[in-house]
Amino acid sequence: MMYHKTEAEIALMRESALLVGKTIAAVAKEIKPGVTTRQLDAVAEKFIFDSGAVPSFKNYKGYPFATCISVNDAVVHGFPNDMPLKEGDIVSVDVGVFKNGFHGDSAYTFAIGNTAPEVLALLKATKESLYKGIEMAAAGNRVGDIAFAIQDHTEKQKGYGVVRELVGHGLGRKLHEDPQVPNFGKRGTGAKLKEGLTIAIEPMINLGVKDVIYDEDGWTVRTKDRKPSAHYEHNVCIRKNKAEILSSFVEIEKAEKENTALNSSYY
Repeated sequence: MMYHKTEAEIALMRESALLVGKTIAAVAKEIKPGVTTRQLDAVAEKFIFDSGAVPSFKNYKGYPFATCISVNDAVVHGFPNDMPLKEGDIVSVDVGVFKNGFHGDSAYTFAIGNTAPEVLALLKATKESLYKGIEMAAAGNRVGDIAFAIQDHTEKQKGYGVVRELVGHGLGRKLHEDPQVPNFGKRGTGAKLKEGLTIAIEPMINLGVKDVIYDEDGWTVRTKDRKPSAHYEHNVCIRKNKAEILSSFVEIEKAEKENTALNSSYY
């Protein structure tokens, strides 16, 4: 069942979504070689609580951390750990917050220092595909229109692997609502988009094959060929002529550019 929000509810969702961006920006300031993802998780958790919210992910179906931080070949749901980050790594930071009865959920992938050009190209294309999908998130279109736009840009034009097992989703009072929003599909298919629907669009794109495997922890998803994967996510509200992006990358991108340990040359 799809839940269409009132303007008052959308305003509350926007507050949660913007807080996620601020949280990821706080994490971005600390990313550098030698720092562990467990330390980054602690930064995010403190920032969320200090902002009067709670982490959406912590204890969700037993997940033990406030964030999902996925490094290199980890696609999503990476467990924060004590392994130091190093030069050339890419780090996907996925954060959810719950405030005023609504969730925000966003993700961004960072490159540390001298990252391989083909990996930077993957980040650029994945980020571009997110906005290609958002362009199709208007009332009257269908979920398949979003999915096709993402797949066409990354898989058909660039030759990357689009993950099938994991998809975007509706978002609101629950972290995961209907409809599912795949990153692959056919135009004109799937649920019809109506005004007031709020969804999370999140391309998960692999440098190599589309296939994935799961770690023994039951959560971390990795590329089957162990090549890098990128992940970006925005929260959007369906409007009459175009989507309204509720979340923001502005503060994240500012932190990314100001942190000399990060490589922002890909865009």
